[in-house]
Amino acid sequence: FQLPAIKWEYSARRVMTLGWADGVPMGDNAAIDAAGHDRVALGDRVLQLFLNHALRDGYFHADMHQGNLKVAPNGDIIAYDFGIMGHIDEYTRRVYAEILFGFIRKDYKRVAEVHFEAGYVPADKDVDEFARALRAVGEPIFGMDATRISMARLLTYLFEVTERFGMETRTELILLQRTMVVVEGVARSLNPHINIWEVSNPIVTDYISKSIGPRAVIKDLSKTAMVLARFGPRLPALVENALIRQQDETPPQRPAFRRWIILSALVGAGTATGIIAILQALS
Repeated sequence: FQLPAIKWEYSARRVMTLGWADGVPMGDNAAIDAAGHDRVALGDRVLQLFLNHALRDGYFHADMHQGNLKVAPNGDIIAYDFGIMGHIDEYTRRVYAEILFGFIRKDYKRVAEVHFEAGYVPADKDVDEFARALRAVGEPIFGMDATRISMARLLTYLFEVTERFGMETRTELILLQRTMVVVEGVARSLNPHINIWEVSNPIVTDYISKSIGPRAVIKDLSKTAMVLARFGPRLPALVENALIRQQDETPPQRPAFRRWIILSALVGAGTATGIIAILQALS
């Protein structure tokens, strides 16, 4: 994957000037074939690149049509025209990766539970009814011939179902769905027989293992330990300030509050120490 170099001396707040992208236009299959490139491999790669950028990085080119892509002489995919970019926070990436993974495994109950756990669907809705609605979305798509299976269509139907169940519209996910439609179209123009799920599965599975599996737990514990360690030196002052603010309380309330503050500080310090010890043992 290549990006043209930015010409900073010719760029400004509203204008980005790029260097020349030397390659074959992505929309010219005859030229791609003449240059000796493998269109099947290119179709797989353009889809996997987008999924990696969206899931792994949370930052993706949101206008990846043929006019903004070229194939370099060495076979790399070149992208340009960054007028529309998409951003998805880490938590949302994890949620939607697990949703896609659930659809790939046809585990509709788990997909429904993820929506409720994330707060996307109001808690007063019925999770089993929602799972049945998701099954009605997934089964017809999975029942198609491999060349007709569409992740973009799945996302479109998914948003329609979640809207019926009270999920609020989220602009970053609409942009993700729109871009998925475009990227899937590019992949199919290169290889009309592409199996979208087969190509997507390794990327989604790898992201799931890294963001939800044991390695993700260790990573999250490490982040928590760093935050707690950063506040460690401030704990005595925070406790003292909290106790001072309680001086106006009645005598029976002050001791109870003091005990609660001290206990909280001890628990926080102990948690940080325990997490650090676990990480050191695992490293």
